[in-house]
Formats: sequence, C-alpha cells, structure tokens
Amino acid sequence: MASDLVVVDCGSLGTNENQQVWHECDSPPISSQVSLVEDDYSDLEDLQVLKVEGKDKAGRSILRIVGKHFPAALVSGQRLQKYVYHKISNEIPEGPYCIVYMHTCVQRGENFPGVSTLWLIYEELPLAFKERLQVVYFLHPGIQSRLFFATLGRFFLSAGLYWKLKYVNRLEFLWDCIRKGQIEIPDFVYDHDDQLEDRPLMDYGIETDPFQVHDMHVMGSADSRYPWRWIS
Repeated sequence: MASDLVVVDCGSLGTNENQQVWHECDSPPISSQVSLVEDDYSDLEDLQVLKVEGKDKAGRSILRIVGKHFPAALVSGQRLQKYVYHKISNEIPEGPYCIVYMHTCVQRGENFPGVSTLWLIYEELPLAFKERLQVVYFLHPGIQSRLFFATLGRFFLSAGLYWKLKYVNRLEFLWDCIRKGQIEIPDFVYDHDDQLEDRPLMDYGIETDPFQVHDMHVMGSADSRYPWRWIS
C-alpha cells in the first residue's frame, strides 16, 4: 500500500458505512523540498572548505578557509554565498571574527571561484556581519594576487574589505597573529611553506613552482579558453 495514501471511514462523513474513500495525504511543496536540498551543505562540510575554530591573539573567532578544498567547477557562487551566510550565522552569531584564507596551491578554474564572486559574497552579507569582520589573513598570496589587489583590488573590493586584507607570506608570520594550535594547518600548506623557504624567488614570480601551482589569471593571458576568467 502506498505510504502517501490513507483509508478513511466514510461513516463519519455521512456516506454508506461500508463504503471507503481514498484520500491523498498532503505532500510538502516542491519549493520546500528544493530549499531543503539547497540547505544541505554536508558535502562542503566534509571537504572542510570553511571551518570555525580557535581565536587569534586579539580574541577574535577564526573562520578558516582552505582555497584548495573548494570545488569551484562544481559549486555555484550562489550556493557558496548561502553556505558562507549559514556558517557565520550559525557558528559565529555574535562578536568580532577574522578570516584565515589559505591561497596555497589554488589552481584557477578548479579551486578559485573568481574575484567578482567573492566580491558579491561579501557585499551581500548583512551589514552586521561585515562590521564584525575585523581582518582577513591572506596566506601565501603569490605575486599575481598581490599585484591584482594592489592595482585593481580597490575597484573590485569595497574600502571596508580592502583595508582588512593582511598578506601573510609565511606560516611563521601567521603565528605572530594566531597562536599555534588554534587552527588546523593542512600538510600541503606546510609543504608549500617549506618550498618557499628553499626557493624564496617564488614569492616574486621569478622562480617557478616545482609543483606547477597556478595563481589567478592576469590581464592578457595567452590562455584563450578562459577569457577574463581572472575577474569572473
């Protein structure tokens, strides 16, 4: 017997007491079902793209973002926006907080959603969320990221966010702001940090990354498959 059907005794409805009538039970609206699916972030939770843990030395809660873990090709900017809102509203409902963004080993088209997407996510946050965000620690920014934000960043980022960016070239400098053990650092971040120590010219784009790590697209990129992807 179908689970969404019930048998009702029609005696109580004023019909023949031996007669039975089938009635369909009410089902949730399709929009509600879709909403439930969209609000399921278990896949992103498993990837640990965003994680709230520990505090910096100023006592601010930390929202850790591991760029390499984000499947940009599979997750829309809108869903990422909802996930960020969900994470902050549920796990950092009040008080100041900071972001530790690990740009380590991020590859364009695979892990990076695009500057405009990140800008929209920030701009769509409630004013209280933006005011409570005190600083963004940008770990392993890379030369292209630094050049972009130094030149065009002011046009794409609001003044409030632009001045909250703090570049952190090495983990040792992150520990100046956050005590060790407050946040989990993936092994590949330690490995990349060691590479930068051994090959310091990689910071300036003079020496290539032996693992062929890509950064954001730059203007005039020869890769015609992704025109203007660096601002998409």
